[in-house]
Amino acid sequence: MTQISGSTRIFGIIADPVAQVKTPQGINRIARERGVDSVMVPLHVASEGLAAAFAGLRTIKNFGGMIVTVPHKEAAVNLCDDVSARGRLVGAINAVRREPDGRLLGDIFDGIGFVTGLERNGVSLRGSRVYLAGAGGAAKAIAFALAEANVAAITIFNRSAEKAEALARRLREQRPDLITRVGSPDPAGHDLIVNGTSLGLKADDPLPFDTTRLTAEMTVAEIIMEPEVTPLLAAARQRGSRIHFGKPMLESQLDLMASFMGVTAPAAA
Repeated sequence: MTQISGSTRIFGIIADPVAQVKTPQGINRIARERGVDSVMVPLHVASEGLAAAFAGLRTIKNFGGMIVTVPHKEAAVNLCDDVSARGRLVGAINAVRREPDGRLLGDIFDGIGFVTGLERNGVSLRGSRVYLAGAGGAAKAIAFALAEANVAAITIFNRSAEKAEALARRLREQRPDLITRVGSPDPAGHDLIVNGTSLGLKADDPLPFDTTRLTAEMTVAEIIMEPEVTPLLAAARQRGSRIHFGKPMLESQLDLMASFMGVTAPAAA
């Protein structure tokens, strides 16, 4: 695409806030590389307007789909006509495809993207002990993907202990041999420390857990992409921990999300 025209297919990313998102740049780059006449734009939608936004977007015939991010991943499940088995397992989605008849199909790529990003950067997962902060949409997707990657144990810390325990139970159902427990703000005794919350998006956010307990033997991983160095990663670096930025998670799932939404190269003549 060199310019937007009447034949340009529209895609969106829905979030609140939305200024920090990096996905449009990536999807638009993929569209150019694949020779697709499309554009992705940010859509700032608050929670109270989410249902109306979905209802309106499904009526737009040149709308191809959307990325769904914080804080809408779980609520969006019930606004789709169908959701993948992976999305149902997690209870959240982060990509929606609009079919020609207006039906909305949801899927989630957070977990596979996060795990792939770690592995591409040399972080070994098999047999590791993981501390996961959060039990929301992204955190759940990451937890199930880590279980599939054969980690040995997952400790879940969340402000709502009930949500953490519910996620731990579902992980045990998926992998009975996986050691799962509900944790405290103390991440000591783990190999991989993951912030699966949105804490760090805002400058005045508290840290997601007690960073004084981090050590040089740990890898501390973020899912937040902006700022690149979150207060958590800055604190982890001071403690000597290896840090893993949020961007590799996005980079690893961009192609998957683009293909799912229909940003695909035109068929050969």
